[in-house]
Amino acid sequence: MPERIVIFDGDITGLELDAIVNAANERLAPGAGVCGAIHRAAGPELAKACAAIGRCPTGEARLTPGFDLLARYVIHTVGPVWHGGDRGESDLLAACYRNSLRLASEIDIKTIAFPALSTGIFGYPVEAAAKIATATTREELERFSSIERVVFCCFGRAPTAIYRQMLSA
Repeated sequence: MPERIVIFDGDITGLELDAIVNAANERLAPGAGVCGAIHRAAGPELAKACAAIGRCPTGEARLTPGFDLLARYVIHTVGPVWHGGDRGESDLLAACYRNSLRLASEIDIKTIAFPALSTGIFGYPVEAAAKIATATTREELERFSSIERVVFCCFGRAPTAIYRQMLSA
């Protein structure tokens, strides 16, 4: 299965795939970090589409077109804020991956990229997040054979190394 999962160090907004995943907030509003970069690259129509959807609870996923992105779609998911690990954060983070991949499968998305969900301003430790991301994705790809490639798009040498380590574990 590792051939279906790859690690990439770079800008998720420049990937030409069926879908990229946005590390969204519950209001689906333009934000900082990955969310802000995706909104800027997609153009103002993305914010309008998100406003029409309304909210997205933590762990769930919503779909919009990609607008000015190279990706056809954006899947928005809201990762948990890290509170030390005893408030269900791991289950909520795994749900982000499960629900995003389920949604991708439902609309026949073949290629999808995830950022390192919850590891930025939400404070999730990168190693713990990478372990959940890779394990959950492997598990879900067993169910969703139509998904051909998942890219974990990291930003920087250290997170990329951690994701590679978790993928090879």
